[in-house]
Order: sequence, then structure tokens, then C-alpha cells
Amino acid sequence: MNYTKQPLDYPQIIAQLKSRGLLFHNEEAAIIQLQIISYFRIANYLKSFEVVGSNHVFLPNSYFEDALELYYFDKKLRNLLFSAIQSIEVALRSKVIHKVSLKHGAFWFTDISLATNHAMYQDNLTQIKKEVKRSKEEFIQEHFAKYDSPDVPPVWKTLEVTSFGLLSKLFCNLSDNKVKKQIARELNLPQHLCLESWVKCFVVLRNCIAHHARVWNRRFPQIPQLNVNLRGKWINTAHVRPNKLYAIICCLAYLQDAIHCDNDFKQQFCDLLAQYPSVNLHHMGFPRNFQDEPLWN
Repeated sequence: MNYTKQPLDYPQIIAQLKSRGLLFHNEEAAIIQLQIISYFRIANYLKSFEVVGSNHVFLPNSYFEDALELYYFDKKLRNLLFSAIQSIEVALRSKVIHKVSLKHGAFWFTDISLATNHAMYQDNLTQIKKEVKRSKEEFIQEHFAKYDSPDVPPVWKTLEVTSFGLLSKLFCNLSDNKVKKQIARELNLPQHLCLESWVKCFVVLRNCIAHHARVWNRRFPQIPQLNVNLRGKWINTAHVRPNKLYAIICCLAYLQDAIHCDNDFKQQFCDLLAQYPSVNLHHMGFPRNFQDEPLWN
């Protein structure tokens, strides 16, 4: 089937939305918002106001401004989550560099005997060389100005310029489970498999955030290991949907407590919810009275 739809100007977009039952408090203000936020980005939030199974027909008393409020909530939420992921990424990077290099040397990531999956090892090493080559960091350029062998800098330089996704792959593919368990325990987790599953989730979430994608009601393809015996304050996981944002936010909050005991991540999140009382927490997978959970209390 050929795509035949033509572009619409802003008044035409509003007219189309009104024909589907959407209401507006201020159409002129709506046009201003459409000029700085593309329609299809806002459409992601409008979907939650549509009649299920309909052809874009809106529920009664649905307003454009309600979807816009969701958009701005999601934008602030992404900023908060990105900051939390950043601190976890930096801490994990530091521990991997320190622990693994002390045991296996400065170039352990080039040793195939330390890789569980040899195909992944080769892919990781190829990607490392690409990321190092395109890095403009002074310490990388200074290294290559002085050394030409090996063809990559030591791990304490190399891992500082690789992506979080690649760091995750290197950690998960490391065959030394003993050192991985040591790193997990320093993050107040009982074993490395739990840490691996959480980090994979953080990478997926971070990629969504980096592309300014909707996160508040998204179903995530990667799920964290939740039903584990943790030493720190945790949650009742019996009815938690692991593919929703609540599960990942709880993992972020737990590791924030392990890394920075005086962090205010949970308070900032609750403050954000207070700013947007109309946001449906169920869409994010939050149970009723989640604040009563030990992690949040």
C-alpha cells in the first residue's frame, strides 16, 4: 500500500484533532507548542487519551493540554533518570577498571581467554578501537603521540571513552565471575547476575533518554532481576511488572543508595510527582502506596 498522506499545517492538525474529539483550552497556545515540538512527538502522549481499539478517537473531556503536561513531565523525568544513570555508570566504570585491571592487567579486555563469548569479544574489541580512534580527549591523543604499541591504550584510559553500552557488554562477557561478584557486592548486590541484568536495563533506558523518547509508560524489552535477597532496603516484588518503569526506577534508587548514601534521588522523584498530580502512576507500573515500601520509606 502506498503512503499518500500529505503534510498538514498547524491549523489543519488542530482541526483534525478536534474532529476526533480532542478539546483545546487555547488553540493559539497549542500552535505555539506544535511549532517547537513536532506533532508526532506529542502524538505519543495523545495516545493515552484515545478510546482503546478506535481509529484515533479521543475519550470524552480529553484536552490537548493534558497530553502536553504529560510531555513536560516525561521530559523532566528523563533528566532526573539520566542523572541517576550517569552516577551509576561512572561508579561501575571505576570499579571495573580498578578491580579487573589489578587482577588481570592493563589490557585484560584484549585477552580472549577472559571472554565468555568469543564472538562477542571480537565485536567488543572492534568497537573499542573505533571509539578510541574517534575520541578527541587529550589524554587519548597524548597517549598515541607517545606510544604505538599496543594499538589501544590501557583500560584506565580506554574505558573512559567507551559507551555505557560497551562497558555493559565487556562486564557481562568477562569470564571471571569472582571479580564480578566482588564488584556487585561493593554495590550492595548479592551476585553479578543481578548486577548484569540491572545494568542492561539501564543501558536500554539511557538509549531511550538519549533519543528523547517517551519513557513514562513504555514497556521495556529488557527486564531486571527483582526477586533477589538484597541487604539494603528493597521492595515487595510479588506484583511488580518488570517491564515497566517502576521496576527500573527502584533499581536506580537502590544503587543510588549504595553509591551515594546521602543522595536525594527518591526525594526529587517524589517532588516531581507532586508537581504533576494528574500523571497516572499505574501506566508506569507503580503500585498503590509505593511510598510505604522500605526502599521508598
